[in-house]
Amino acid sequence: MQPSDRVGLPDGLTRVKHSTLHPIRYDSAVHIYIHVPFCARRCSYCDFAIAVRRETPDAQFIEAIEREWHAWIARQCEPADTAVSTLYFGGGTPSRLMPSSIAQLIRNVNAARSLARDAEVTLETNPDDVTPERAAAWRGAGINRVSLGVQSHDPAVLDWMHRTHRAEQVPGAIAALRAAGIVNISIDLIFALPAQLQRDWTADLERTIALEPTHLSLYGLTVEPHTPLFRWTEGGTAVVAPDERYADEYLQAHRRMTNAGFEHYEVSNAGRAGFRSRHNSAYWSGADYLGLGPSAHSLEGGIRRWNVREWADFQSRSARGESVVGGTESLDAEARALERRYLGLRTVAGLAADELPADARDAWYREGWATPVGDRLRLTAEGWLRLDALVAAARHS
Repeated sequence: MQPSDRVGLPDGLTRVKHSTLHPIRYDSAVHIYIHVPFCARRCSYCDFAIAVRRETPDAQFIEAIEREWHAWIARQCEPADTAVSTLYFGGGTPSRLMPSSIAQLIRNVNAARSLARDAEVTLETNPDDVTPERAAAWRGAGINRVSLGVQSHDPAVLDWMHRTHRAEQVPGAIAALRAAGIVNISIDLIFALPAQLQRDWTADLERTIALEPTHLSLYGLTVEPHTPLFRWTEGGTAVVAPDERYADEYLQAHRRMTNAGFEHYEVSNAGRAGFRSRHNSAYWSGADYLGLGPSAHSLEGGIRRWNVREWADFQSRSARGESVVGGTESLDAEARALERRYLGLRTVAGLAADELPADARDAWYREGWATPVGDRLRLTAEGWLRLDALVAAARHS
């Protein structure tokens, strides 16, 4: 997962085109995201940069990623020995690649910039792609964390979402991962579904917690243009959940996760002790990161870069030796300060309390939207529901 995929950025960041990319010196941990766009089908709510393929073009993908990776290495202003701290295969459905292809991609990264001994290496996968053989091959390749796209345990909901897996495949997938030695398992769930589905959110939460994952990611359903869900809502066959139910389900999940021993450490993420997502936490802390693959975003020394969106365009440009960069934006001091506030407020790190006027702080405390933690201010779950409005208020303080 990248910030650009599921996490909005604050308004007011000016996009500035650059004709060249300047060499960057890296003095901190390296965080790499590889976007694997291939899927067996598009989910009803999905507007991500994906390519639906019956057969996945593994060889072409590996070649394109290797070219982009080595181009990044060549741009470094001097040799660096900083190891790769986190490597994340997102999508799309990265598990559509052959396990040997994932292993090759990891070897290619490691050959040019070694993986840290304790590197977090994550693979997003659907439950139906997990078999004992694949899980063992992933672990042998270096995968030590899996993000499992469950979304719901209700068969009717999965059909409506156009998911490829069946609810009964989830426990077997988790058992296979654990048997292979992958114990760091995150589960994705989507809440605030249309009422006509009659989805039992309580039951989905209980079934998920009973599976004993180390991490949970919760996403409220959003309607994006050019998706089946958008057409359904425009035609009146699907009605989005009202704000009240969205809030109720979010707060219910917060209470249930907390009672089960999870730390709700970011607006959409909760983990057991020691199992925060290190890769995503790098995004939220404002660290630099490198994105490889179609639509992938990078942040390098105050310059954000994004690749062309579609796989066909990305691959053809790469094969011709052309740049795959779709655009850049430069973050000036004001923009970086705004982003730092935004990222701070969406995590338990919060903000230094003195960054807000006393009257604003007192109002947030009084309403239960924030709580003081030492000399810092941290949003509560109720505050996270109002994140955009509170970020705007912090921006103008």
